[in-house]
This record gives sequence, C-alpha cells and structure tokens, in this order.
Amino acid sequence: MFILELTYTAPLERIEAAHPEHVAWLDSNYESGVFIASGPKDPRDGAVIVAVGVDRAQIEDITKSDPYSVAGLAEYTVTNFRAMRTSPALEEYRHQPPAPR
Repeated sequence: MFILELTYTAPLERIEAAHPEHVAWLDSNYESGVFIASGPKDPRDGAVIVAVGVDRAQIEDITKSDPYSVAGLAEYTVTNFRAMRTSPALEEYRHQPPAPR
C-alpha cells in the first residue's frame, strides 16, 4: 500500500485549470484498481492518494503521468507501508506476512 502526497508548486488558479485532466487521470487509476482513496489536503496546498496492488517503480511511473506532474504544478512524496490492521471494508489490502515454514 502506498500513500501518495502531492504538494502544489503552482498557484491554485493553475491547479484549477489543470483539474479536469487530473480528474480523468484519477478516474483511470480508480478503474484499474490502483487507487482506493484520494482527496485534497486541508489547507489546500496539495492532496493525498492511497494506492495498492503495484510495486514502487510502477507507482512512481503513475505519479509522473499525473497531468499536475507533467505540467510542473505538483511534486509527489511516495510512502510505502504495510497495512497490518484495516477496517473490514479494506481487509483485502491488509498485509499478509509469509506463512511460517
């Protein structure tokens, strides 16, 4: 599981202008099953995305394809973590340690 933190590097009016393309990019990643949650930070200086099911290299490639990244409007911090506990709704994403031998 990955936490993707976007930090805006441009004024909000430029972020808003690119927002439709960013939403289409989000939609495609939700459809592929990679993104499971996202939304703006408060205060609105960026956003957070929760992603699953791929390795770090693939996640970094995905972040580079965000229209915000392509246009130089945001930078990403990628944090990989093991979800040891989850709500029942997210149980399929819970980290499964290797079985004892």
